[in-house]
Amino acid sequence: MKYLVVVPAFNEEQSLGPVLKNIGADMPFADTLVVDDGSSDLTGKIAEANGVPVVSHPFNLGYGAALQTGFRYASKNNYDFVITMDADGQHIPSSAENMIQSMEDNNADVVIGSRFLGGGYRMGLLRKIGSRTFSMIARAYTGIRITDPTSGFQLLNRNAFEYLAQGDNYPLDYPDVNIIMALHKKSFRISEAPVLMTANNTGKSMHNGMKPFFYIIKMFLAIMMVVMKRKGR
Repeated sequence: MKYLVVVPAFNEEQSLGPVLKNIGADMPFADTLVVDDGSSDLTGKIAEANGVPVVSHPFNLGYGAALQTGFRYASKNNYDFVITMDADGQHIPSSAENMIQSMEDNNADVVIGSRFLGGGYRMGLLRKIGSRTFSMIARAYTGIRITDPTSGFQLLNRNAFEYLAQGDNYPLDYPDVNIIMALHKKSFRISEAPVLMTANNTGKSMHNGMKPFFYIIKMFLAIMMVVMKRKGR
């Protein structure tokens, strides 16, 4: 079985090197791909210096677009599984073993790594409220208890990532609870597994300032689109 770790990266020159070294040490069974999403720093060169293939976007397209590029790369190169990880060092690569076990035990197509099942993770009040709200929405729609619907630490089998690699099946910016709902609607099997994550200490976050409010609005609109879209489309 061929595993590919997809690491979307935008201006992550400070953290990317250690992340790639940890992936190599903890997941020797997997290949790694960095998708450089139009970085203006040395992100791409650092990946190359660590012997990791890089696919570069000519300009910043968004987190979701970077992941979809990784899914297309995995499909083209005949990988069986994709593990998605962030480039900022929050995700602990050794936890991928829990997701692999969960996929086998639950015959799942997608496994979401939950920082809350792993224990010890704390987040700010607004983010916690948002996460719990989307968790309740996901459970109401799918009937599945998803404790960490915004986690970017995931394992997908070939059926799932090939579907998300197609056209507009994946958003360019924030793929979160809307994608969980869309995959459930397409009858993909979803489960969770406990993972370890650390707090983001880089000072950069997609949830700083007014961004959480815009994110919540966009996510509710995306959820509405999933609910309204006919199942066969």
